[in-house]
Amino acid sequence: MAPSPRSPREAAPARMGRLAKLPLFMELTGKRVIVAGGGAGAAWKAELLAAAGADVAVYAAEPAEEMEALVARGVEGGSLTLHVRPWALDVFEPRPVFALCDAEGEGEAWAFRCAAKAAGVVCNVVDKPEFCDVQFGSIVNRSPVVIGISTDGAAPVLGQAIRRKIEALLPPSLAAWGALAKRVRETVNERLKPGAERRSFWDHLAERAFGPAPAEGDERALMDAAGRIASSGDGARGRVVLVGAGPGEADLLTLKAVRALQSADVILFDDLVSPDILELARREAKRVMVGKRGGRDSCRQEDINDLMISLARQGRRIVRLKAGDPMVFGRAGEEIAALQRENVPVEVVPGITAGIAMASALGVSLTHRDASHSIRFVTGHGKSGELDEHLDWKGLADPETTLIVYMGGRTSSGIAERLIREGLPEATPVVLGYAIGQSGQKLVPLRLRDLLTDGVIEKGPTVVIGVGRVFEDAVAAVDRNVVKRAVGSE
Repeated sequence: MAPSPRSPREAAPARMGRLAKLPLFMELTGKRVIVAGGGAGAAWKAELLAAAGADVAVYAAEPAEEMEALVARGVEGGSLTLHVRPWALDVFEPRPVFALCDAEGEGEAWAFRCAAKAAGVVCNVVDKPEFCDVQFGSIVNRSPVVIGISTDGAAPVLGQAIRRKIEALLPPSLAAWGALAKRVRETVNERLKPGAERRSFWDHLAERAFGPAPAEGDERALMDAAGRIASSGDGARGRVVLVGAGPGEADLLTLKAVRALQSADVILFDDLVSPDILELARREAKRVMVGKRGGRDSCRQEDINDLMISLARQGRRIVRLKAGDPMVFGRAGEEIAALQRENVPVEVVPGITAGIAMASALGVSLTHRDASHSIRFVTGHGKSGELDEHLDWKGLADPETTLIVYMGGRTSSGIAERLIREGLPEATPVVLGYAIGQSGQKLVPLRLRDLLTDGVIEKGPTVVIGVGRVFEDAVAAVDRNVVKRAVGSE
C-alpha cells in the first residue's frame, strides 16, 4: 500500500544554548583606559587597547623591555602614555572606562579590583578570572571586521587553535571590503528601502567579500548595482538555492553552503539532514521539514515545488537543503524546471554524495587504476519502485567498473541476480554502507552472492551499496577474520 502524502512541517526555531560569557564589542575611541603593570603581558594588553582607539595610561614602577619598546615605537589607533610609578587610587581620576592590572600577586589583584569597583569601573586582572568583570579572548583582526573567541578561560590554547582556523578561512582582503562597506553604507541606506532591497545589496557585497580585494571601479559598480535594485525591484524577488548537505557531518559542508544557510529566510530540509547542519543556519530562518524518504510518509514533490514558488513570490530567500549532493538522485532537475517555469532565480551548491563519503570512510579509491576504469552511480529502483529494467545491466556487470547503488535496499537481491546473470563473478566484493556520515554509520563488507540471501539488508537506516574490485581489501579483511575465528574454535 502506497504511503499517504505528508504535508511540510515547520520545525521549532533553534534555541540559543547557554552562553558561558556574552560577547560584547566596546567602543574605546578617545576614551581613557588605565593599565597597571609594566610586564610583557601588560604591554600586549596596552597595545591591544590602544589599537582599539583608547588613550591608554600605563602605571609601572619598573617597566619591562617589552613595555619600553612599545612606548618607543608608538601605537596605531589611540595613544599610550607611560608613567614610571606604581598605581594608586589617584589613577582612577579622571575616571577611566576600563582598568586592567597585571598583578604580581593575589593581594595586588584584590586591591586593584576593590579600587576599580569603588570607582565604578569595569576591570580585568590578567590571568586571574576570579577578579575580572570581563575577559580577553583570541582575536581575528580584519578590521572593521573583528572576531572574538572565548573559551571562558578553560582552554586558551584551544581558543588560539580556533583563531588560526578562522584566520585561514577569512582572506586578508576582507578588511578592505569591510572598509568599503563602511564608506557606502549611508549612501545605500538613502537609495534602498529597508528590508528586501537593502538585504539584496548587502548579500551581493558579502559574496564578493570572500573573493579578491576590491579593485578600482568596484565601489562604483556596487553603487550601480544599488541603483538597479532600486529601479527594478530585484531586491523584492525571492530566490532558491539548492544546497547539498553532504552525508551528515557539518564540517563536510562547503563554505558556500554555510553562507547560503546563514542568509536564508526559510530552509526546506529533508529527513536525512543532521541537526548539526541546521545549527549552522541563520537563527531567524524558518525551518520546514519536507521529508522525502523511501518507505515512509513523504511530502509530494509537487507540494515542495509549489511551496518554494510561493515563498519566492513573497520575496523570501529559500535554501532547499538536501542530503548528499542535490544533483545525484535528489530530484533537483524537477525542482529546477518548476522554478524556472515561474521565473524564480535558482542556484545550486554541491555537496558530498554518500557514495564518495563511503569510499572515504573505507579509505578506498573508487577509480584505483588496478581495479577500475569507471564509476557508475545508479538508483536501485525505477519510478514504479521496482527494479529498473532499463538500466545497462551488461555495462554495470563490467568487472572493471565500480558500481554505487542508491536506494537499493528493497531490490538488492534482484540487483545481485541480474549482475551475476550478466557475468559478474559471485565473489565480487560488496560493501553495504548504512547511515553514511552520521553517528550510526556502519560498513558491512560482503560478497555479491550474499545479496541473494533474504534479510541480508538491515531495515531502517538508509543503505548505499558498493560493488566492485576496489572493495577487495575491505572484504578480504573480513574473510581473514572469519577464518581466524574458525581455526581458533577448533
